[in-house]
Amino acid sequence: MTEPGTWQLPIAHTHHLSASAGGLSFVGGAGDLDAAGRIRHPGDVMQQVEGAVANLASALGREFCTLDDVVRLKVHHAGAVDDWQVIAALARYFPDPMPAISTVLEVMQPFSGQCLQLQAIAQRGWRTLADIRVAERPVPTAHRDLFAGRSVTAGLRAGEFIAVANRTAEQTDGTMPHPGDGVAQSHVIMKAHAETLAALGASFQDCVKMEGYYFGETHDDWAPLAEARASHFREPGPCATVVPCHRLNPPGAATKIEVMAMREEWNGFDKYIPREDHWPKRVWDWPIPLPYRQAFRLRDTLWLGGQVPSTPYSNMGWFNIGSGALLPQTAFVMSYIEDLLRPFGRRLSDLKLMVCYFASDGSEATTQAFVRTLADCVGGALPPLTLVPKPMMHSPDATVEIWGVAQG
Repeated sequence: MTEPGTWQLPIAHTHHLSASAGGLSFVGGAGDLDAAGRIRHPGDVMQQVEGAVANLASALGREFCTLDDVVRLKVHHAGAVDDWQVIAALARYFPDPMPAISTVLEVMQPFSGQCLQLQAIAQRGWRTLADIRVAERPVPTAHRDLFAGRSVTAGLRAGEFIAVANRTAEQTDGTMPHPGDGVAQSHVIMKAHAETLAALGASFQDCVKMEGYYFGETHDDWAPLAEARASHFREPGPCATVVPCHRLNPPGAATKIEVMAMREEWNGFDKYIPREDHWPKRVWDWPIPLPYRQAFRLRDTLWLGGQVPSTPYSNMGWFNIGSGALLPQTAFVMSYIEDLLRPFGRRLSDLKLMVCYFASDGSEATTQAFVRTLADCVGGALPPLTLVPKPMMHSPDATVEIWGVAQG
């Protein structure tokens, strides 16, 4: 339970709604939930916006932040609405420049009646910093009236922290280049992100996190897109999380990608920030050569790559531990996270955000069982959680991927 008189997730376990690591503050999945954990406007994504934003503001207040301090807003939504409609509905709660708003269309949500959850990364007082840079995001012509002339943020630099909103390959005129071709679209997206980062004084080498979405359930579906994304990085790359999607807006979109980065200004120049990197031998590697890292520390914040039930000590792919069994695989994945935190002198209780993708039949009972397993592994109050159920994860055998941020 959370404190009386505030919103909470409808789970039986003690959980935090917000937390901080280094200079950043995090909120997990803020939804249109009341003090008893009930959705106030079940089944209506647009009506859930106001309550979800109010709950986001409440959670941020615990870390002495406000909505004005949000740098990056991640939106998981369900319903027959366009992503631009969702962005516009949220934008009215934020001043200019608005945060980088990333959207993902999901066919499921964790709790009954839920259509929307908001995950936020905030930095207290960033609007008063000397180094604020904004790169604008072109809005397709058909959706411009939604924003009443306001500029939409593609990338935002708040001092050292940089958030670049996720995007498909959709063009300003609303067309989709290379319909259905995830490899070609990956290069279009990464080119756009490179331009956004450059406008903010950064590059892909400064990235601390990449998140992506693709269609598929086999190695052959995943590998070509993975190689396309990876070709834009060099070692040491960011921590990465890429999971299957089941719907994307607009039609023809085959993938969606976003990045976050850190870069410092020093003597008038933008500089790369070195990071402390550990990769315990037990923790799996990818089955193809990729430049990403599993965990590193930067500015008292630990970033983790998405952990999956792959074979330990190897790059052999999925580990047949309870093939297709969510709860045993979740416990196993949590052991990887524990392994990654240990070389930094940290443990599971130091997690300040967990983002969890898991296979589900769509029932709230599956969500509850999944959360019970997380609570058993953490062994104390759960950190802020973003819970994203999926009809299927990477394959019928592999059911879960979890990444997080810890106090460094």
